[in-house]
Amino acid sequence: MKLSIIVAMAKNRTIGVNNALPWRCPEDLKHFKTLTMGHHMIMGRKTFDSIGKPLPGRTTVVVTRNNDLEIEGCVISHSLKEAVYTCAGDEEIFIVGGAELYRQAITLVDTLYITEIQQDVEGDAHFPEYDKSAWRETSREVRTQESPQPLEYHFVTYQRS
Repeated sequence: MKLSIIVAMAKNRTIGVNNALPWRCPEDLKHFKTLTMGHHMIMGRKTFDSIGKPLPGRTTVVVTRNNDLEIEGCVISHSLKEAVYTCAGDEEIFIVGGAELYRQAITLVDTLYITEIQQDVEGDAHFPEYDKSAWRETSREVRTQESPQPLEYHFVTYQRS
């Protein structure tokens, strides 16, 4: 079983603002869908709230401190460890946010799929600091878009060294 993080982040590690993505990048959403389809996605409750529903073709595992929370179509867990345990049998499990789950998972994962937005972006949620020397880049795809907003971004995969 492979444990992976998937995230889009700006140069200054911003990943969100007001519980939403601070940019519009349709190709990143397609990339996310392609990678996660058929797998378990572990996310915090606020991240789930920002999406608003379970995503088709994937198992959504929501981590929450609320013992009474029930969400139709989702698996509820109360810790990252419990969430990973509920995903047994999946060859790759994706941690999809937010910042607190990324912080808890960064030392546990084998792979980072990072969409690197090539600019600083204002926000209130950030990817945690991590030791970049512990990772080796295995692929990079440089992309640009003009619409719905001009953006340069890279799809990058890192494997733990």
